[in-house]
Amino acid sequence: MALKINKLTKHAGWKTILHTTNLTFEPETIYGLLGRNGAGKSTLLNIIADRIPANTGQITLDGKHAHENDQVLQRIFLASEDNLYPVREHVSQLFDSIKKMYGSFDMENAHRLTAAFELNEKTAFGRLSTGYRTIFKDIVALCVPADYILLDEPVLGLDAGHRDLFYKELITTFANRPRTFIIATHLIEEVESLLNNVVVIDEGQVKLAEPVDQLMERSYRLVGPADDMTAFLKDVQVLSQETFANETRAIVTMIGTPEMPNTIKKQALNLQDLFVALTEGHHEN
Repeated sequence: MALKINKLTKHAGWKTILHTTNLTFEPETIYGLLGRNGAGKSTLLNIIADRIPANTGQITLDGKHAHENDQVLQRIFLASEDNLYPVREHVSQLFDSIKKMYGSFDMENAHRLTAAFELNEKTAFGRLSTGYRTIFKDIVALCVPADYILLDEPVLGLDAGHRDLFYKELITTFANRPRTFIIATHLIEEVESLLNNVVVIDEGQVKLAEPVDQLMERSYRLVGPADDMTAFLKDVQVLSQETFANETRAIVTMIGTPEMPNTIKKQALNLQDLFVALTEGHHEN
């Protein structure tokens, strides 16, 4: 039941938004989709949900093409843009409409979540603040019966308390009914503990895609004398490097455990540090 992306490209005029992209999203897995502004994250999610067309390539779910296939697209849910919801309808009315589209929409959980987030269901969608619009869309995403839930900046406009509550509810939802969540976010430190796998996109290309634990087990910050570091770094993949006086610092990924001089110190990384090293210098102004 994997969601597969094969040779996907997307152009906008002269600019290539997504280069030839191949990815597989496995069932019942939480993915972090990471990239700087303009990297192509939102474009990828919108193509997966068939909101916008790709120029080339295809998306399949369980071997069936997703494009213009209602049966497949019912199993994929992208937390929608604001303009897809009627501004005059109350939150409760929107829930009713969504339940008609998704017969097994978890209305009981939706009501529980509105109470937890202090979202008044009698409020018209157009009167909700940015944060509460995000909360509404997050609640819908947690309650629809789709197998693949796509979340694009799911805590936009939320304060720290509401962000923490959303992460806890996502884990609860995942435990109660395992499915795949693909979370595009800039708040890497906040979501790192939630993620099983990570996909990093840089300038429209997939930089890496692998389980978080495997990635972090082979990624380090190394610090040591410049001469010793220069010799050692010839045999490992260097993501970033800088030298001050006679000391060199580098972020690297290593396969296995190559013999390292005792003058070089190995320090653990977090996912945020690794992401910055992977995409350094590539961002929009």
